[in-house]
Amino acid sequence: MPAHPSPPTAPSKTVLLTGFDPFDGASVNPSWQAVQALHGERLLDHTVVAAQLPTVFGESLRRLAALLDEHRPALVICVGQAGGRGAISLERVAINLDDAPIADNAGAQPIDAPVRPGAPAAYFTGLPIKTMRAELQAAGIAAEVSQTAGTFVCNHVFYGLMHTLATRRGLRHARGGFVHVPWLPEQGRPSMALDAIVHGLRLAVRCALRERQDRALGAGATH
Repeated sequence: MPAHPSPPTAPSKTVLLTGFDPFDGASVNPSWQAVQALHGERLLDHTVVAAQLPTVFGESLRRLAALLDEHRPALVICVGQAGGRGAISLERVAINLDDAPIADNAGAQPIDAPVRPGAPAAYFTGLPIKTMRAELQAAGIAAEVSQTAGTFVCNHVFYGLMHTLATRRGLRHARGGFVHVPWLPEQGRPSMALDAIVHGLRLAVRCALRERQDRALGAGATH
């Protein structure tokens, strides 16, 4: 008797948030501190799972792939630190390029290398970033739409995430994107308090779960 094909796995009621370990001589990374504070929270009937990624080319994507396989999340938001920015930055575009200005935590410094050879040049975020920005600003939290996630490990992870969600059949139900957060006050200026970052991410997750289509709001850039 022929075997019946297995039904597709239903998406879990999980939100996966990732942050990075400290890098470039820093003792803390606010991206990890913020997502760790949200671990276990229930947001719109979904449970938040927080996990740390290494600030290492290649290994960060292997760790992310394992987390995606384990949790089959409905929503994935990878979070990184953008020192020098004064707002929570909602990233619009991931590009297929590693061009590291400094070495990663394993000493690697790729120059003009693709994240995924032969893959598309770029992916747009799957998050409603303009709506998210409006809601964060309405709550008094500095937020912006960013046109670039850089070319270091943050963009490496952002691109790898979007490529995986676009190409892995078992993950096509999921939506994902990337958010940068500022330094903490003790790290330098500009900065943002940890509780404000945590609250901003909480609002961002709620918005992304609730809104599948973004609002037509101005958020362009002249440079």
